[in-house]
Amino acid sequence: MEGSISVEPSLFCYMGAGVKKRVVVAMSGGVDSSVTAALLKEQGYEVLGLSMHHWDACAKHGAGESCHTNNVVAAAQKVAGQLHIPFYSVNFESDFRRQIISYFCSEYFTGRTPNPCAVCNKKIKFGLLLDKALELQADYLATGHYVSLAQQGGQRFIRKGADQNKDQSYFLFTLNQQQLSHCLFPLGELKKQQVREHASRFGLQIAERDESQDICFIPDGDYVNFLEQECGSGKVDGEIVHVSGKVLGRHQGIYRYTIGQRKGLGIGWTEPLYVVDIDAARKKVIVGEKQNLSRTVMLLEQCCWVGSAPTQPFSTLCRIRYRHTETPATVEPLEGSRARVIFDSPQSGITPGQAAVFYADDLVIGGGWIQ
Repeated sequence: MEGSISVEPSLFCYMGAGVKKRVVVAMSGGVDSSVTAALLKEQGYEVLGLSMHHWDACAKHGAGESCHTNNVVAAAQKVAGQLHIPFYSVNFESDFRRQIISYFCSEYFTGRTPNPCAVCNKKIKFGLLLDKALELQADYLATGHYVSLAQQGGQRFIRKGADQNKDQSYFLFTLNQQQLSHCLFPLGELKKQQVREHASRFGLQIAERDESQDICFIPDGDYVNFLEQECGSGKVDGEIVHVSGKVLGRHQGIYRYTIGQRKGLGIGWTEPLYVVDIDAARKKVIVGEKQNLSRTVMLLEQCCWVGSAPTQPFSTLCRIRYRHTETPATVEPLEGSRARVIFDSPQSGITPGQAAVFYADDLVIGGGWIQ
């Protein structure tokens, strides 16, 4: 895995040639998935639209008619009608609650910061939804992710999207060869503006539609309120403690804090303070000056690899959160699907519960969950 990997051109460039293939497109009614469906139809694929109802935030949290999740299926169906393609919907709400919502709450209440999008991609979108696509006798499941596929040595790799501001490769590190063999990502070599231009060209009315940057099941972005409504506030209040051991104040729940947080601490100090650790067992939020955030070593669990699991240390580029720039590191494989990562230079804000993803140039080669 060390060094660069030479790859063949994007698989999307030639997979459509020859025999007509059936593709199920995961549709949300947004511009990305709508253009995905339109492009594939234009290229001669037999396209079916499939939308999933996974979370009724309106019913649970009283969000009213403006709730995005209530309108997804209807919006997707409308686009499918415009494109004259068959449309199906599936209800994964119980699975989503069990596999994503429960995980999301549990992580925060044990002092970790969850990454629901990466887990959802593994278990729901490229798990249950892919299974449903195969039941519909589709050859592929296509999504509007800004990534592309590349092939080397008989194996498929996720490649970063051409639009660096939209690249979503970080969230897809868990996908295995079986899943990737049934995936298409038509937007990987496009910029966002080009996607909007395609939407206009196809006459899709969502060409200028705004897109949400929030977690799909928390459309208002207030995750604290969501956690308290879903799980209750619980008895997880406790002390805010400086790294020196000095108690600076109290907090109203460890789930309100994440590593690297500066705002909203409600305490005074001679220098700006950041959350540097969360001791869930003792219900303590540990704070310190910025230099206390830096680490050179981290441990990962539940590691995933594109190919065979490595047995020897190797050099790579590692990204520790979505908007983090990859940095050189050495990975030491450990027993039990674990790994130790040693960075060439100290990194700030290494956060338990987040994903750490390994790259060779612009290809995802593996990753794991920060302990």
